[in-house]
Amino acid sequence: MLIYLDGQFVTKEEARVSVFDHGFLYGDGIFEGIRAYNGRVFKLEEHIDRLFESAHIIAMEIGLSKEEMTEVVLETLRQNKLTDAYIRLVVSRGRGDLGLDPRKCPKASVICIAASIQLYPEELYQKGMPVKTVPTRRNVPEALNPRIKSLNYLNNIMAKMEATAAGVSEAVMLNHEGYVTEGTGDNIFIVKKGVLYTPPTYVGILEGITRNAVMDLAEKRGIRVVEKVFTRADLYIADECFLTGTAAEVIPVIEVDNRRIGAGEPGQITLELIKDFRALTNVDGPEIFGNEEWTNVQ
Repeated sequence: MLIYLDGQFVTKEEARVSVFDHGFLYGDGIFEGIRAYNGRVFKLEEHIDRLFESAHIIAMEIGLSKEEMTEVVLETLRQNKLTDAYIRLVVSRGRGDLGLDPRKCPKASVICIAASIQLYPEELYQKGMPVKTVPTRRNVPEALNPRIKSLNYLNNIMAKMEATAAGVSEAVMLNHEGYVTEGTGDNIFIVKKGVLYTPPTYVGILEGITRNAVMDLAEKRGIRVVEKVFTRADLYIADECFLTGTAAEVIPVIEVDNRRIGAGEPGQITLELIKDFRALTNVDGPEIFGNEEWTNVQ
């Protein structure tokens, strides 16, 4: 495995950051999780845009243009001869001192890793998965704006630990007012009487790239999509429920807090959107290899 690290490709063993890096010391940095399917990088432009928006919000200069960052992602895949992969693009504040002041970090550090990933077993995509709501609440936007996809994921990790303790693969997090927000790494949707609902961004969710793609796909099918606050009770009485995310893709939920959702199996709208999403991943995004290069890696 070759990893992009500040302008060079190095082996996994050689890829090191300083103990004084503020991403390591304080979680001062940003990241994107990106997928490549069948020789294309899915929604790469949207991911790069969100990365630069996150950087701008926290007043961090990345040191590369969007075009250069796009090439970093593509070249990392080429170096590893990958056509299907999960890409982790990380930008930390860089090396500084033991204080908090980001001005002591003169240069951001850029890292790109490409590898395989399977967040959930295939069986759950076919049969659906149970989830639990957990005590840990989503960070309030006034404390840490969810539009910043930051390296500080302790809030999500605590919720993930609670899900694991409850014997399920994923948690559903509420905000401080008790409204449903999202999972530890996934956005959430419910279907009620043929209408697709998902929480609005202002309740404290990350505006997911996959979330937005699924909303577009639903509208193309003539399914009404509504961004609306809802509670655990709305989850319990939903006709269908599913999660979306870069790593998770689109995965059905059939049980919440030991309450069966709908018929207790993936619903029709969920199945249609899974099919549409998988078709989209094969045609969306820039190609990694040219025709000659593609032949060599197949």
